[in-house]
Amino acid sequence: MKNWQIWMLLVLCNLFWAGNYVFGKYVITEITPLWITFSRWVLALFFLFPIAYYFEKLEWKTIKQDWLLLTCMGGLGIIGYNLLLYSALAYTTATNAALVSALNPGIIVIVSVFLTGERISKLQAAGFLFSLAGVLIILTNGNVAHLLQANYNQGDLLMLAAVFVWTAYSLISKKLQTPPITATAVSSAIAVIMMMPFAASQGINFAAIKPLALGGIIYIILFPSVCSFVFWNLSVKAVGASKCGVFLNLVPVFTAIISVMLGENITLAQLFGGLAVFLGVYLTTGLLDKWFARTDKPAGEPIVKS
Repeated sequence: MKNWQIWMLLVLCNLFWAGNYVFGKYVITEITPLWITFSRWVLALFFLFPIAYYFEKLEWKTIKQDWLLLTCMGGLGIIGYNLLLYSALAYTTATNAALVSALNPGIIVIVSVFLTGERISKLQAAGFLFSLAGVLIILTNGNVAHLLQANYNQGDLLMLAAVFVWTAYSLISKKLQTPPITATAVSSAIAVIMMMPFAASQGINFAAIKPLALGGIIYIILFPSVCSFVFWNLSVKAVGASKCGVFLNLVPVFTAIISVMLGENITLAQLFGGLAVFLGVYLTTGLLDKWFARTDKPAGEPIVKS
């Protein structure tokens, strides 16, 4: 693929993920978080397994070796994260949820430091503090001075919990031998099996679902669950994870733009908090360190791109 095609895939990938927050906000008024999660992944499986077979040939030997990790990933990333995300959208705005979620890369770096003993630079440590400050601005609606007395939005706190669940999911996924699309398909299948008795017990009246919510769940199944993941993995394979990771900052930007187009107001707390989160993630993930490393090379020495 040409570079512009890869960048286009990455833009579309993050645009579709942003739509998950916006459409999820509408769907949650008609369908419970459990049934959104269950229906999203049970139908996505019909696409994920053929795609996994086409790109990765479904290596059953590695799947058997990773079955415990894949089960944990299904419980955390497919069930836990999605239940928390859609529950959060019942109480907070799509923009707030996306901004809090933007803290994810920084949290992953910091938790990795504690678990592996990996050292980070002063810039990365400062970045984590910036990200944390940004999230606190969002959680307190700009009233950080009254941090302990603030009446926190339940949805924002649920989204913060989702960030930590996704961090655990991400760290587990690094230990896998199973290729990424196959791992998602298998962990999703395990999660669907785990959710089946609870979904059956809760039940759902499909006839009562309004067209907007039905369209929303179809969007969530096709685009964030299938298209975004395939586009992301094709891009990572082409240019590497570090370059693709920068594009994740587009998710809250796209979410805010779509939300404004649909009538949601953006507050100063969201604006300044979001900027602090973006700056913090940029620092924490080491992107600025890498930039300094490239620009500080002696004259005449080639700059090696990562």
